[in-house]
Amino acid sequence: MQPYSIRRERLAARLAPGVVILPTAPEVARNADTTYPYRYDSSFHYLTGFPEPEAVLVMVIGEDGTQQSTLFCRDKNLEREIWDGYRFGPDAAAERFGFAQAHAYEALDSEIVTLLANQPRIHTAFGADAAWDQRVAGWLNAVRAQGRAGVTAPREIIDVRGSIDEMRLFKDEHELDLMREAGRINVGAHIRAMRTARPGMAEYAVEAELLHEFYRHGSRFPAYGSIVASGPNACVLHYVENDRVMQDGDLLLIDAGCEYQGYASDITRTFPVNGKFSGPQRDIYELVLDSHRAAMDYARPGEEWNAMHDAAVKVLAQGLIDLKLLSGSLDGVLEEGSYRQFYMHRTGHWLGLDVHDAGAYKLDGAWRPLEPGMVFTVEPGLYIRPADNVPAEFANIGVRIEDDVAITATGHEVLTEACPRTVAGIEALMAESR
Repeated sequence: MQPYSIRRERLAARLAPGVVILPTAPEVARNADTTYPYRYDSSFHYLTGFPEPEAVLVMVIGEDGTQQSTLFCRDKNLEREIWDGYRFGPDAAAERFGFAQAHAYEALDSEIVTLLANQPRIHTAFGADAAWDQRVAGWLNAVRAQGRAGVTAPREIIDVRGSIDEMRLFKDEHELDLMREAGRINVGAHIRAMRTARPGMAEYAVEAELLHEFYRHGSRFPAYGSIVASGPNACVLHYVENDRVMQDGDLLLIDAGCEYQGYASDITRTFPVNGKFSGPQRDIYELVLDSHRAAMDYARPGEEWNAMHDAAVKVLAQGLIDLKLLSGSLDGVLEEGSYRQFYMHRTGHWLGLDVHDAGAYKLDGAWRPLEPGMVFTVEPGLYIRPADNVPAEFANIGVRIEDDVAITATGHEVLTEACPRTVAGIEALMAESR
């Protein structure tokens, strides 16, 4: 539990004296009396490692910057454990997760009023949930009600998410190890999909192969809804129906990632269902791959975040002109933004406990420089939907290539490097299973 206690100490050093109150995520009803599989709040997990619902972290930060952490969690209940499974309970939770003390969740409303007395401020996830804000306001009013007894109430409520997000942006070695494993599992799943896919299969059958590989290697859940998009569906950025029967001659775009011990992997690969790229498919694929390489050239410390996107866009725009999908000069296409007909999203995003992870992309209005410990995706693409200016041979070709990248002291590490990316590599892999 050392990484979690260190993070709490680091958070305390960033904040002014007061009380941090951070809840985990609630259970969410699926239908009737069943719930979705439980997933803790990412920032709560980042600071505690505690996996159960109905839990709140409280940190009292002193004037000297020291902090004392208390966990409120579900009480031990042997009857409920028969139905729902093991609960740590406060005593075991305090010992197992490294807290000075722990109390039953039911005691939160009374205990928090005592902890807030004579404190200057509250740090919480203010504005994230109206019901939570109302609850915090109730505690604040309960402290104010003791004013005649000489008790002072916090004078400020500060949104703590910005401070936690900035910490989460820089992964420590513990996190990087988990993300490497998530990447390894995900690479295996995408390779399995390439080996399995055939004309006549439904997209969801390929999705099942991905999930099988996730589960058997210890990833119990995907990091997000898998995109298994064949033919024209590959031109829908967030396609998730996955119910089309794949046809001979289709490209299959798979954007899928596993979650391993809370951390996401996010890979996109595009390949021909029959194992061989057609000429137009190869042209578009090679262009996207060239833009991927161009972006990766700027994945190093000191480069601005947006430099990768700008490099990818220049390559894509020139390639679209060369293929006569766009007309005019490169400068004109970039200035007018006409390339957005075929490329309408950014070239990457932060990656971590959330697939679109926490952290600001700009500081004081300027794109922030890349620094060691940052992890993100690089994912250029082209989506050629039918249109008057689109030759028939290019219509409905959608290609995206995405990898997970960590910035190091001297450059970068591609966490998903083992997943085939070149035309030759993909075709050779698929030929082995045919």
